[in-house]
Formats: sequence, C-alpha cells, structure tokens
Amino acid sequence: MRVLVAIILMFISTAALADSTGERRPGERVPTATDVINGLYAFSRFQQGLLESTDLKGNAEMKNLAALRAEEAAKRDKALKDIQEAIGAEPRVGKTTASTGVAEPDNSDGPAYVRTFYAAQIPEYESTIGLLEHYLKAPDNVALAAFARDQLPVLRSQMKDAERTMADK
Repeated sequence: MRVLVAIILMFISTAALADSTGERRPGERVPTATDVINGLYAFSRFQQGLLESTDLKGNAEMKNLAALRAEEAAKRDKALKDIQEAIGAEPRVGKTTASTGVAEPDNSDGPAYVRTFYAAQIPEYESTIGLLEHYLKAPDNVALAAFARDQLPVLRSQMKDAERTMADK
C-alpha cells in the first residue's frame, strides 16, 4: 500500500514539475521580442495573402472577412512598428510557413476552396497564439508583453470563428 502511495506521489510531483517549468522541452528557448515581432509580421503577411487569394476565387462573404482581417493586421502592424522602433528590434523578412500556407486555398474551387480558406487559417492562428503565450511566460519587453496580452483574446476569438465557420461549411 505504501509503495502504491509513493508511486502516485511520484507521478503527481512529476506533473507539478512539468507545470512549473512551463512544460518546456529540453533545448527549447523562450522567444525574444524580435522573435515575437517576426512572428506577428509573418502572420500579417499570411492574412494579406488570404485577401489576395479571395480576390481571385472567393465569394463576397470570404472577401469581406479577408479584407477585415487584413485591415486588422495593418492596424496591428502599425502598433507593432512603434514597439519595434522603441526597442530597436530588427525583424527578419523572409519566406515563412505563414506565406506558404496561403497557396493552399488557391488550389481548389467552389465549396472545397471555402473549406481550405478557413482550414488554412487555423494552424496559423494556433502558431501565433502559441508564440504569444510562450513569450508571455518570460517576456523581455514590457510594452510588447502588454501588446501580446491585448492581442491574445482577439486572436483566440478569430480562431474560434474560423473553426466554427469551417465546421458549418
């Protein structure tokens, strides 16, 4: 009986240790302010790419949604630019997974395009939300941390909307 209790306590303490370390994997580093800025700019490029994609094949509802998301991305980028300049971060511009995900909706027509339009968004939202959450565990800039905290509920809500819409289509 004592052995069983000891084993259970060992599992509980191991789980508590994993929670206290933020469930980091060995060798995984906390993202810096520059990493977060790069990730947010990449997400904005993804959203701009969706707008371009809907210009070619999207219906009115999708075009309106893509235009709204691109407008929100532009506003986010403007606020982010101020933070970037204040901390002197120099973002890297390059091809990212976000920019490659834009090609997916272009490969189909009709209802299949609608599904892939929404499906392409979900992993991008998950990635961006994960980046912000990971950054907030040990932020290195107060202004960027406040910005990230403000963006998280918005991004989560938008992701839920994309999931719900995809499920309906």
